[in-house]
Amino acid sequence: MNLLEMTSKTWISVGIVAGIFAGSAILIGILILIVGKVFKVNVDEKITKILDNLAGANCGGCGCSGCSGFAQKLAEGGANLSDCHVTSPEKKAEIAALLGIELKDEEPTVAVVHCKGGIENCADKFEYKGNPTCAANASLYGGNKACSYACLGCGDCKAVCPENAISVEGRLAEVDPDRCVSCGACISTCPKEIIDRIPSSAPVYVACSSKCKGKDVMSVCKVGCIACGLCAKACPHGAITMKDNLPEIDYTKCTGCLTCVAKCPRHIIISRKVVAEETPAAEPAAEEAQA
Repeated sequence: MNLLEMTSKTWISVGIVAGIFAGSAILIGILILIVGKVFKVNVDEKITKILDNLAGANCGGCGCSGCSGFAQKLAEGGANLSDCHVTSPEKKAEIAALLGIELKDEEPTVAVVHCKGGIENCADKFEYKGNPTCAANASLYGGNKACSYACLGCGDCKAVCPENAISVEGRLAEVDPDRCVSCGACISTCPKEIIDRIPSSAPVYVACSSKCKGKDVMSVCKVGCIACGLCAKACPHGAITMKDNLPEIDYTKCTGCLTCVAKCPRHIIISRKVVAEETPAAEPAAEEAQA
């Protein structure tokens, strides 16, 4: 066999191999097209349009795994548009028009931590050395804080915040209102359920969640509410009522006069207008009177 014949046979072999590869590629392409048509998932155009108008934060604050799940629930009528606190009012108006529903007026909100305990003010009932998360801590006898309503300070809320709006210092979480978009991720994550939304315009909020009586609170926390009711009695606008040993503020009546802030002997009604340099110590006389 001469060189020419050998070269010819080589090229024939190469051509056969190339043909096999080309034929396989064409066959696979045809199969992909067939499978794509047979198993095609028809996406509701309404869901796509809703999703285009949502903020896209995928924070989970609405109770869904992400914006796509929320969009589907909205389209099916299984969710309320007000459940999303991140999407702008303008975009919500467009979604409401798509759904043919009336858009309710919503005041912007911000998350706050209803606790002022931390290391300095609230004692520990035991030393916790387990998994450094609030969820794991809370699973052990309700957590290691002496107050059963106290912030555990492990930072689960900080870890899920998509806006980096939460800081934890001295085992006490605090929300930066300028960063908070009120998505609710921290609210649903906190095992002690002490993070809540208040109107962004709210002048004050209560930094305590304890429903215990005054004497019990004083035995575990230096600043917890002792249910004395002085704030409710002093409020000139009737904006505060006592419920479960805690002040409850009606923000439709609150004018921001800060009378409650001045009267609270434990200094747990916090002014959102004025940042105090240092929280004053509780007044012993007032505490003893309410014990």
